[in-house]
Amino acid sequence: MTIPDRSVPAGRHRVPHAVAARPAATSRTGHLLSPIASGSPTETMPDHTAALHPVVAPPVRPRHVPPPRPTGQHARPRSASAPAAERTTEGRDGRRNLPRIAVAAMRVTVLIPAHNEAKQITETIASLRRQERPPDHIVVIADNCTDATAAFAQLCGVEIVGTRGNEHKKAGALNQVLDRLLPILGPEDAIMVMDADSALDPGFIRHGIEYLADGRYAAVGGTFTGKPGGGAVGMFQRNEYARYARDVRRLQGKALVLTGTATIFRATTLQEVVAARRSERLPGLPHVYDVRVLTEDNELTLAILHLGFRILCPPECTLTTEVMPTWRELAQQRLRWKRGALENLVDYGWTPITRPYWGRQLLSLIGILVITAYLSSLAYSAIWLAVSRSARSGRPSR
Repeated sequence: MTIPDRSVPAGRHRVPHAVAARPAATSRTGHLLSPIASGSPTETMPDHTAALHPVVAPPVRPRHVPPPRPTGQHARPRSASAPAAERTTEGRDGRRNLPRIAVAAMRVTVLIPAHNEAKQITETIASLRRQERPPDHIVVIADNCTDATAAFAQLCGVEIVGTRGNEHKKAGALNQVLDRLLPILGPEDAIMVMDADSALDPGFIRHGIEYLADGRYAAVGGTFTGKPGGGAVGMFQRNEYARYARDVRRLQGKALVLTGTATIFRATTLQEVVAARRSERLPGLPHVYDVRVLTEDNELTLAILHLGFRILCPPECTLTTEVMPTWRELAQQRLRWKRGALENLVDYGWTPITRPYWGRQLLSLIGILVITAYLSSLAYSAIWLAVSRSARSGRPSR
């Protein structure tokens, strides 16, 4: 994977050429980064479109230009060698604050894990190009793709990284890239993870980094609506997502989960998650995402909260996402979410952080029992009426 070249102004991305023609990148510490070896878990994919005419997006006037980097003995460290805990303070609510960063100094790298998303990937990248504050670097992680996802993404002028031997789906694909990227990121960096079938509204990144730069929040997620289509099952999901967004607004952005549709993290937050897993203060192997669980986004949310940080889903950060096309797929998705959430809670146990989550699971169980009792009563009444009618019709007439 090529490390983002910060000499290119925000919002301008060059169409990558073949790997052989691409010079090795230079890290922010000034050390030369050698290209990824063939035996490494990730690699930059070759340009399969060399025979085509190069497609270059029209130049976009950047709305954000990062300031010059500090150099010399006063430069900020670019690695996670210093514990993140030393760079945080405690707020009045007992939660931890990260250092404040100037909004103009923040750098945003977007990671898009994609498995056979050729139909959606160009729309997703286009939504990033339309951002009021464009990202500094976009990386599409082509995870075991058998379609044209990588080719379409490359034509859009973003970097493509292919996974090697990944058996852990989205979580494993992200871990392969984050394992290489996180150690070189500094306090001014933010990592955005979004689904390949989502499209951001124009103000998402601008508002998101404003909240992150303040230092009060370690991660900012979004509220979403469903894309058109899907018939009755699509309408059901769009209504559900609208209710969810309304509830989050009513709670002033205090959502329980940072969904995988789109979330921006301070890099130092993810670095501390890895450090906490390594020291066994959090469950899972020393990676950002826990590959053992079904709902990696829910688990990462619990990890961040257990480290004492705050999260937010502000009303300004909105997007649209794909809906499940059939009732069967929707049922499978929701069953996976429910099972994964319970697995996460069992991992973390009964803590002040998990109590609200356990409460929601209890309410869900009560709801299921009430619905079951109601349906059972309807069935009993129907059977009783049928038996009564049959008995009356069998009586001899007078």
